[in-house]
Parts: sequence; C-alpha cells; structure tokens
Amino acid sequence: MLHYQPRPEGKSEARLGLVVAKKLLKRAVDRNRVKRIVREQFRLRLAGLPALDMIVRLAVKPAPLDGKLVAEDFLALLGKLQRPRPKQEA
Repeated sequence: MLHYQPRPEGKSEARLGLVVAKKLLKRAVDRNRVKRIVREQFRLRLAGLPALDMIVRLAVKPAPLDGKLVAEDFLALLGKLQRPRPKQEA
C-alpha cells in the first residue's frame, strides 16, 4: 500500500518511509529484507520521481518472500503513481 503527499515548495526530491509490521512478518530478517529491496528500487528510480513524501506499508503477508515479487509490486505502485489520472467531467 502506498500513501503519498506533495512536498512543500522548494523541496525537489522524493522521500520514502517504510512500515513493515511484525504482525505480518515475524522474523526481523524478513522485515529487513523487504525494506532493503524497496529502498534499493526507490534509490534506482529516485531521479524520475516527482517531489513527494511516500510511505510504503506492507498490507498483506507475501506468501513466498521472493525479492523479485516484492520489487515488482513496489514498481507497480510507482507506475500507478506516475500515471496521470483521467479528468472527471462534472
């Protein structure tokens, strides 16, 4: 799950916060692995991101803790973020 809000004027870089609950991943090594994977994907794409404060929260327990799947899920969230929303007609 991704929560975000625009950064104040004059701030041009995106920031990332992570929440991985102990309730979902019991072992610290698993929680740290998820955070490490998401941070690395964020770092690699930082230049192309808008100036936002983002918080990534693990909403469901990943069945197999596969690094590629975690990275793909995070990239899908970033893809939705950067896609412009269609304007609604009133």
